[in-house]
Amino acid sequence: MCHRNAPLTPTGRLRLAWCIVEDGWPLRRAAERFQVSHTTAKRWADRYRQRGWAGMNDRSSRPHHCPHKTPADVEELVVRLRQEHRIGPQRIGVRSGVAASTVHRILRDHRLPPLATLDRATGRPIRRYERSRPGELLHIDVKKLGRIPNGGGHKMLGRAAGRKNRDRAGLAYLHTALDDHSRLAYTEDLPDETAMTCAGFLQRATAWFADHGITIERVLTDNAWAYSKTTWRETCRQLGIQPRWTRPWRPQTNGKVERFHRTLLEEWAYQRPYTTDAERQAAFGDWLDWYNYHRPHTGISGHTPASRVTNVSEQHV
Repeated sequence: MCHRNAPLTPTGRLRLAWCIVEDGWPLRRAAERFQVSHTTAKRWADRYRQRGWAGMNDRSSRPHHCPHKTPADVEELVVRLRQEHRIGPQRIGVRSGVAASTVHRILRDHRLPPLATLDRATGRPIRRYERSRPGELLHIDVKKLGRIPNGGGHKMLGRAAGRKNRDRAGLAYLHTALDDHSRLAYTEDLPDETAMTCAGFLQRATAWFADHGITIERVLTDNAWAYSKTTWRETCRQLGIQPRWTRPWRPQTNGKVERFHRTLLEEWAYQRPYTTDAERQAAFGDWLDWYNYHRPHTGISGHTPASRVTNVSEQHV
């Protein structure tokens, strides 16, 4: 490929060189005819004499000798550390004794993908997918969250004082249903995760999505006890939904709802200290509305989940 500012293509260079070498044109006459300098004309004529047609192509700008090139054994060490330990350039640089920027270049030259695109357990590239329409697949999962005792937990009182009330406060079971295509989410705080509770949540979630113009076709869960019982299967059958389950020990398959729970903890549950559990729950409705209708989602190119559901009303402004 020619340089973008090159006045001649390989074919033009050949015509220029042919005029000088084969037809005997003077350098300056040929340079004027092809509108280049006489030094350029001489260069292509010399290359034609030496290599013929092959000499008309661009040469690599890579130097013939590079005294500061990283030794091959160091590059092998960097690649091995990445493949065996799956760590980033900063930590590899400490172990190998080279700069992190050099490690980054070596990894790039060896076409090793970024850690963010790999499964940390196996080192294999993560297969990312997205359903083509809302309702085609619904992810469901439960997040256990410690309730806040009256007066505040450890974030308000410190570890020592908060630990005394922790066991008395109990757990909140946050059941979440998340649409794969739009990332629209529906969450309830329920007292447990039994089969009956999970089945009831699915019924209410299906109705909520239906109110937003989404018909659920499939539901994906992990292999928890509640999702393997007849109650769950029968509820799915009554709703006309096909149940699906992740492979054992593979939470990444249900990663979209897992990532939603992480966002939920960071931006709502742990966003600020709460004095009571009721205070935290009171803030949840506004946060979920903001997530669905106003928060830019990086997984869908900065759009909001509601923007991917065409028949969601515009009342949330």
